[in-house]
Amino acid sequence: MAQIMTTKELAKYLRLHEITILKNATKGIIPGIRIGSRWRFAKETIDKWVAEGQHGPQVDKKSKTRAISNPGKKQLPKKKK
Repeated sequence: MAQIMTTKELAKYLRLHEITILKNATKGIIPGIRIGSRWRFAKETIDKWVAEGQHGPQVDKKSKTRAISNPGKKQLPKKKK
């Protein structure tokens, strides 16, 4: 049976602040599931994520674009000079 952790438990496990956990989970950087207004994290998935060295969305070096989009952040048009 999978061990499920709360935000507080994960913050203690990863030695991060709870706000950092919430921000990164919302951005999709930390793998988790939202149940209502609460986040839950599977320890096995977190351990795998840490072992693989995940650092968030990967950037395509040729095109300088993100491979994974961030749906929560709006893109602003570039200013003309």
